[in-house]
Amino acid sequence: MRLSGKKVIQLVEHEFEDLELWYPVLRLREEGVTVHIVGPKAGETYTGKYGVPVTSDYAFEDIDASDYDGILVPGGWSPDKLRRYAGVIQLVKDMHETKKPIGQICHAGWVLISAKILQGVKVTSTPGIRDDMENAGAIWIDEQVVVDGHFISSRRPPDLPPYAKAYADALAEA
Repeated sequence: MRLSGKKVIQLVEHEFEDLELWYPVLRLREEGVTVHIVGPKAGETYTGKYGVPVTSDYAFEDIDASDYDGILVPGGWSPDKLRRYAGVIQLVKDMHETKKPIGQICHAGWVLISAKILQGVKVTSTPGIRDDMENAGAIWIDEQVVVDGHFISSRRPPDLPPYAKAYADALAEA
């Protein structure tokens, strides 16, 4: 298991895109990564857009980014909620400052926009937020997965296999 010993934060809030949260979590756990589900409250059950639940391990304020090797932001409608928490923005900024892998898919780019870390970064997202990404200074590319340094981005659920692989590869190199 090439990623044994690595630890990753998977952010969560209600109405996450079920596959965009679970697929990377399971893929990384298969490679030995400890993935902690982190939401507004510890021990809370959050429900995805299609009804799949997940229970958080920790609350945002309970963790320190320096204890982790990377962070994942799911898509769905949860990013619009996640970006309103100062703790989430700080976690993302801390990961960015230390160049740890930041994974974002679909609408997750909203969180990175609110963290103000996309200036000059090559990314993708759901086409629906392309203007938002570009207005934040990102260079938007319509591809399954875009890797630019420690940023790993993807468009939507059909792109999950190359996205999860690219994130795992970035984590292996971190």
